[in-house]
Amino acid sequence: MQVKGSGLLRLLLDCISLLLCSGLSTSSATHLRGSFDTQDFFKFLIKFGFQKAESHRPRDSFGYIYGNITAYQAFPQPITLAVLDKSTFVDFYSNRSASIFDREMACRRMFQRIQVLAYDVDCNSHGKRDFLRRIPCPHGHLCEDEDAPGNVVPGNQFTYVISEVSQPRFWYVAMVACYRNRSTCQWHAYDTLTAPAAFLNNTIHELHYDIHVVNGHPNNSAAHPLTYEFSFDQQNLLEMYLIFLLVYMVLLPMQIYAVRLQKHPVTRLFTLSLLSEFVSLALITAHLIKFAVNGVGLPNMQTSGDILDIFSRTTFMLILLLLAKGWAVTRQQISRTGWIILMSIWVPYCAFHVFLYYWNRTEVDIVSDVDEYQTWPGWIVLILRTTFMLWFLYELRNTMKYEHSSKKLDFLLHLGASSLVWFIYLPIVAIVALQVSPMWRYKLLLGITNSADCLAYCVMTGLLWPNRSGQYLLLTGTKYAGMDELDEFNEAPHIVRERERRQNSLDNGIVEVITSHHSNNNHSIAIRTNATTNAVSDEIVNPGNEGSTNLLHNEELEANLLTDLNKNSHIVA
Repeated sequence: MQVKGSGLLRLLLDCISLLLCSGLSTSSATHLRGSFDTQDFFKFLIKFGFQKAESHRPRDSFGYIYGNITAYQAFPQPITLAVLDKSTFVDFYSNRSASIFDREMACRRMFQRIQVLAYDVDCNSHGKRDFLRRIPCPHGHLCEDEDAPGNVVPGNQFTYVISEVSQPRFWYVAMVACYRNRSTCQWHAYDTLTAPAAFLNNTIHELHYDIHVVNGHPNNSAAHPLTYEFSFDQQNLLEMYLIFLLVYMVLLPMQIYAVRLQKHPVTRLFTLSLLSEFVSLALITAHLIKFAVNGVGLPNMQTSGDILDIFSRTTFMLILLLLAKGWAVTRQQISRTGWIILMSIWVPYCAFHVFLYYWNRTEVDIVSDVDEYQTWPGWIVLILRTTFMLWFLYELRNTMKYEHSSKKLDFLLHLGASSLVWFIYLPIVAIVALQVSPMWRYKLLLGITNSADCLAYCVMTGLLWPNRSGQYLLLTGTKYAGMDELDEFNEAPHIVRERERRQNSLDNGIVEVITSHHSNNNHSIAIRTNATTNAVSDEIVNPGNEGSTNLLHNEELEANLLTDLNKNSHIVA
């Protein structure tokens, strides 16, 4: 039974199509365009990590949130745009759930703490924090709360300046359909003001926004293009992907050259895995380059790249398990039962990996600073990976127990050592990442994961290189027709023991020849005697062999013996 790469590739394409059609976007765009209907009450826009300001150029290293928010129809009261740090956003965000039962109550709870901290010209002139804007803003004018026109980026209606002087930090941007009564300073839900009119007139109160969130001053964006559009936790990702892409641009042509020289199921499957990883890196790099230009990138292309990356890693794991079972090393085929067991475990693992990817992008709470391996699908994936590692070691042990070829044993030892490192690194890194700040965790996980995978691919390319792999892989094809069965037969334990016995007998024969020459000068009789003895022994050990085979063994032994005698002629002389 052979692995059908086309079937796996077809399954992969179906998964990508499903995720793209479902509208999954893995990108948090920093250039936000869209609309907000007040009937939705709350809309979260972005979580963004602002970098630490540099003392020698503070204005150029500050964070900036700027843009325009307008509406085609008049609003009876403006609603609210909130830009909050994490300490204030957690309480604000958690109280939004009260809107399910009572939006009026939700508005009061959400702004209970913020109203004490945020500056308001009418209700809290002593507030120190610039958190809120009343939206929509008048067409062609600044927002009503914009009291520092000098800070506003030209062509925009509002600007927030985020100055993190101590350390990088996440900020959150959201819209909520709550308004503040200017006379009583109390917060109210917008739908309580408009619900009767909206019901009678079928009025839709919708606003449109165009907001940009960046690290660095917009007028100086060309000076730092690789960090300007990126949240701090994703800065330097583009450089990292470019480096790995260059490595794979060298590695992939080498492997394609190797697989053309040696057509073998293992090398073909490995080439498919390596090609998937290269295409994945190319797609994600293209997305990041576009993202650095416009703050949006190519989200669907990134989704495709991420799914290809999952396919590449899981396929590589399948290759390791097949080699551990001795496929194409000590045996040409794996039993049907073995394939069923392997596929029944590997396919669910792939499915859980894709499910983890989807869960991490859609179900993880935006406030929680958890990575994908701190969710329950992530823990399942780590447990399955550890289970695969133990299974790999068990199969490798069984294969090595019945293998007697030193070259194949050497290959299996190298494979086991390098693969064990590849299997175990991810659970260890996932545990260590728990102690790392969320501002650095994503880059750490991604960097170590890509580095380990790249190293694993380089090692496997070396192990499967044609001038080496021919020593331990069972080659197939017209040139090697029938050689696999002969190799397996020659490596059988009883044949190995018989070969060793013959070698010992041959060495003893040489000694007898030299001794007999010095004693009675009758070495030819010794030769014939030992050759006859070897032939008889061969007939006893292998009674089912043909006569021609015994004759071939005898002739080969005589030739070897004569060669050895020629080498030792100076001793005889």
